[in-house]
Amino acid sequence: MPASVPRHDQAQREAEALEFLHLYHTETGQPGLRQRQADLYRDGHLTLSTQELTFGARVAWRNSTRCVGRLPWQTLRVNDLRHVTAHDEVFTHLLAHLRGALNGGRILPTMSVFGPGVRIHNDQLIRYAGYRQPDGRVTGDPQNAALTDYLRGLGWRGGPGTFFDVLPLAIEAQGQIRLFDLPANATCEVRIEHPTCPAIGELGLRWHALPVISNMTLEIGGESFQAAPFNGWYLQTEIAARNLTDEHRYNLLPAVATALGLDTRTRRSLWVDRALLELNVATLHSFDRDGIRIADHHAVTRQFRHFETLEARAGRAVRGRWSWLLPPMAPATTPLWDRTYDDHEVRPNFTAQPPAWQVARPGVCPFHH
Repeated sequence: MPASVPRHDQAQREAEALEFLHLYHTETGQPGLRQRQADLYRDGHLTLSTQELTFGARVAWRNSTRCVGRLPWQTLRVNDLRHVTAHDEVFTHLLAHLRGALNGGRILPTMSVFGPGVRIHNDQLIRYAGYRQPDGRVTGDPQNAALTDYLRGLGWRGGPGTFFDVLPLAIEAQGQIRLFDLPANATCEVRIEHPTCPAIGELGLRWHALPVISNMTLEIGGESFQAAPFNGWYLQTEIAARNLTDEHRYNLLPAVATALGLDTRTRRSLWVDRALLELNVATLHSFDRDGIRIADHHAVTRQFRHFETLEARAGRAVRGRWSWLLPPMAPATTPLWDRTYDDHEVRPNFTAQPPAWQVARPGVCPFHH
């Protein structure tokens, strides 16, 4: 046992590894459980095979209590890139991930697992800048103002200053942090237009097609992988009922209401609800127009109930965080409204990483690389 690993942590890692091996061999029917247990006892840790890594990543998705889109968990493609630890190679594979997962619009759930020492400091591979202005306002996405400040401190000069400037990636590898600009042909953005209200299209709204989460640590069998970006496809309410509309984000409902010609003098006119509905209509219309896969909140919640049925047949309990599973739009019309779930987290799973700019990094000054 390495001297740097406390005995109780080592015991916990071994227990998680044994539990994972039992799960893997039980569910897949693969032989060799006793040999893998012997490997664990000999080495003191579990070195996952590519097959075990793939299975563990899929089960981590299956166990994700905040995800309502878990039905296709068995289709997750996993790129085993644990041998990749150099900045340029990491970036090359991230571009391949973005293009391969997009799949011409027929989005494929994909994960890329990189080697030790690699970390992506952005919370998603594609994010829009938030530029702080002297009067306190933010141009772009206010949620990303701190990330934008951090990247500028690393040397990024900023983009043209629009509301939708794509941020560069900050990749940490081999003890150093480097910035990489994403080319336009790797981001695939969708212009938001309404099928019957041209004035909404004139607002110049857009959103990127592929949500690739990159700030979660993948936990499998006592092993942790800090660089394991993964994607599914968007649910339209994520874009049109949160990202573009939350008051602390783009806060665009007043502009959409004006484009629709609604009376915004009093909320009793329900202009907020009507604007929200039509922006969701516009988002679904625009993604469909461009042939980009996107889910809607009615279909995905019905699919989640089917996921529950399949899991029950397999003898597995479905855990979930109700407040995350319900859509932020018309939740009472979905089949999850009256459901209850145990939100206890089990592994394999994903754990959130604190933002890089909030982590003490002894011996490393990220602003001078």
